[in-house]
Amino acid sequence: MKKTLSKKLNRIRRHKRVRAKVLGADKRPRVSVFKSNRHIFVQFIDDKSGKTILSSKIVSGKKSKIKGTKTEKAMKIGETLAEKAKEIGVKAIVFDRGGFKYHGRIKAVADGLRKGGIKF
Repeated sequence: MKKTLSKKLNRIRRHKRVRAKVLGADKRPRVSVFKSNRHIFVQFIDDKSGKTILSSKIVSGKKSKIKGTKTEKAMKIGETLAEKAKEIGVKAIVFDRGGFKYHGRIKAVADGLRKGGIKF
């Protein structure tokens, strides 16, 4: 249990370091990604007004309409959000990985956003 707690605290510390440097705005929002073992949550956030512009989540298992592995679902959710972002006029973003390593599902979301035409 202690190792799990320290893993979580370490992730929170890494996230605080990232958040000290990353700031989203109206034209260039912050894209925050959170992953659990089952789900992944992605939000486009305007930090100046403190509002979420867009959000999406991947629900695990049978409830999800997107088929494939968790990484493939993350890629597809990135592409979908990129299309929605373009519709509201967002062309560039600041990526906030939430203290997670930049690989696996986090990287897949970023690649999906890039594939959809969003600039980092």
